[in-house]
Amino acid sequence: LRPWRRVGVAMLPAWVPGAAAGVVSLHLVQRLLFPYFWADLQYLLRVLRYGLRVEAYRLRGRVVTVLDKFVRLAQRQPRKAFLIYEGEVHTYGDVDRRSNRVAQVFLRHGGLEKGDTVALLMGNEPDFIHVWFGLAKLGCVVAFLNFNVRSRSLLHCLSSCEPKILVVGAGRVCAWFVASKDLNAMPLQLPHWKLDFPQCALRQGKRGEKKGNFDLSLTDALNLCFCVFIIGLPKAAFISHMQVLKGSAGLWAFGATPEDIIYITLPLYHSAASLLGIGGCIELGATCVLRKKFSASQFWNDCRKYNVTVIQYIGELCRYLCNQPVKEGEKNHKVRLAIGNGVRNDVWREFLDRFGSVKICEFYGATEGNICFMNHTGKIGSVGRTNFFYKLFFPFDLIKYDFQKDEPVRNKHGWCEKVKKGEAGLLISRVNAKNPFFGYAGNKRDTEKKLLCDVFRKGDLYFNTGDLMVQDQENFLYFWDRIGDTFRWKGENVATTEVSDVMVMLDFIQEANVYGVCVPAHEGKAGMASLILKENTTLDLEQIYKQVVTYLPSYACPLFLRVQQTMEMTGTFKQQKFRLVDEGFNPSTIADPLYFLDRSKQAYISLTKEVHDRILSGQMKL
Repeated sequence: LRPWRRVGVAMLPAWVPGAAAGVVSLHLVQRLLFPYFWADLQYLLRVLRYGLRVEAYRLRGRVVTVLDKFVRLAQRQPRKAFLIYEGEVHTYGDVDRRSNRVAQVFLRHGGLEKGDTVALLMGNEPDFIHVWFGLAKLGCVVAFLNFNVRSRSLLHCLSSCEPKILVVGAGRVCAWFVASKDLNAMPLQLPHWKLDFPQCALRQGKRGEKKGNFDLSLTDALNLCFCVFIIGLPKAAFISHMQVLKGSAGLWAFGATPEDIIYITLPLYHSAASLLGIGGCIELGATCVLRKKFSASQFWNDCRKYNVTVIQYIGELCRYLCNQPVKEGEKNHKVRLAIGNGVRNDVWREFLDRFGSVKICEFYGATEGNICFMNHTGKIGSVGRTNFFYKLFFPFDLIKYDFQKDEPVRNKHGWCEKVKKGEAGLLISRVNAKNPFFGYAGNKRDTEKKLLCDVFRKGDLYFNTGDLMVQDQENFLYFWDRIGDTFRWKGENVATTEVSDVMVMLDFIQEANVYGVCVPAHEGKAGMASLILKENTTLDLEQIYKQVVTYLPSYACPLFLRVQQTMEMTGTFKQQKFRLVDEGFNPSTIADPLYFLDRSKQAYISLTKEVHDRILSGQMKL
């Protein structure tokens, strides 16, 4: 012990070395048996913290909404940049004053009252947010319309949400003009404002008007379940204060801070950009850079120009970036988080190898759904991870699904059966007071179809996500496939019934069975239509092309056509899709005539083996 005393170290008690060895042993055991313990704990504490805040709103009977938070931020940090668009900075104070003027214009000229619905057909621009916030300050329900839809699809959106006023951005007047030709045939009458009118009124204003003040009593939210948005196509989903609050917490839950600069290139009509992106910036008090339209060639230049630290993505976006020619200095940026969903494993790895140590924060969630998963560990391919405690707050299950009957499997007692770990099952989440499902606007039937009753016991109720998932032995969750009447392509949901309805309008098509097929090196599924021709008619490819490009958004136009003699049906008299999906679009294995939508020729062409090979090699742009 003398050498210890020479250097001034006191003699340690006899139990200290043993305790230290025990701590080290426990740590090693934890790392071996519970490698994600601390990551799970940190994430769970964040979820609990936010959940307690929302529960406090419920008990208090007064909700502090995202709009309330924005107004407070505008008062506390009025000069901080909230929005940067095409190099122009819009501070929190600027956006607050501008949205106040919007509210005053609509109050004076629009005759709006609290609870009225107003539809918004606008692209990515600051005035989208000004109009959105201004209407929210009046207590209006704002319906975000996809500006890619046209004609009858757009009218379907309007008839679903039944707005009192439609606000059309100056760049979207053409789409509205085409749709309005059929307006007389719809049981719908509404005024529509081209945005030039509010802009003019906003510039002039009234002399002596207090531009910075506005009575916010109309925005008082007493109920978390009160609807504030209507988002989505083909089914317009009701979005409540509760869902907005949960969505806006996403960036914070992944570790974003008020000092971050978020880059938003996704369309604002999409909940990922509006709720997670804009709402997330407000939750943090951060700055967002908004781009009118995604550009793969300018993406990293913008990130460097504006010192972006957080980006939002969908799977296709990451693939587009990886497909760009390699340049020097691609890792020379400040991006540290990428938040989104739908990226493939190979693209995920390539993205990290090529663009540096960016943490990919993959998540899963539906706009109208009551369940979400967040990959807080960064494991490649996973959409999230679950555990005992997470399921206590967000109860869900994966159940067996019958692909032939297109419905969940039920045993002899009439109950659904859970799948084993490693097996694909239909994701369902329990509907209760804390995790409600609010349904769809103007469509009670679609709302009821999304609910499963008497699943495991009499009287229980579950939300049917329509997605097949796999849970592995470590409780990581992986997206497997989508079932039902929709598929995803180019980051958008495609409704098979909508495409089918457009195609059968042609006088030579008897029946159209629309489904999605996998294309190598592409996220999602490309649209394909199996057609049955009427007797004594011939296929007119030119007419089909004109029909789909006129009445459907570009992402919904079927890329492949298959002409059959008879349409195979399921035992429940539904169109059989699963065999067609499995067979794909390979002319070497399919005897039926096949055609491909060649956008460079603006026509459907015969799908030969040569064309098929060029598609698979990436030489033909889809």
